[in-house]
Amino acid sequence: MLMQRLISSPRNLWRLWAECARQVQTLRDRRKAMVDNREARGITLLREWLSADQQAQFDAFRYFDVIGSGTGKRYRIRHARTMGVHEMDAAGRPIAGWCFLPSGPLVTGDIMLAQKIALETNELATLAVANRFPIESGPTNASCAASLPGALDGL
Repeated sequence: MLMQRLISSPRNLWRLWAECARQVQTLRDRRKAMVDNREARGITLLREWLSADQQAQFDAFRYFDVIGSGTGKRYRIRHARTMGVHEMDAAGRPIAGWCFLPSGPLVTGDIMLAQKIALETNELATLAVANRFPIESGPTNASCAASLPGALDGL
């Protein structure tokens, strides 16, 4: 009896390991589906706030342009979680990057919407808390991270 248990133990452990692996994969699949759903909802909300021209631009290029409320400058908001706002010159070339984010764990669409609203309603206060970076080299993660904790809170 003891000998049979010792002989079958590796098979039982293998079955247990296989079942655990299946459960882990199921949990990973469920988490990915939840994240994908959140991302899709964020983009849907963003699209509701975009003008027809901005929607067409976003559909074609995954970015859209906004006009700042204080200076009338044009900014391009790209589909990105960080370093996605570029100030544009009259010829449509990026001349500077701006890094500013709302606080909290938000999906990309929500971040882009917050950036759009901030620039269109209170551009000067937004730029006062944002980190500017040159387009050629881009910012380091540290220069962008400085604006993370609640940079857009209260704007």
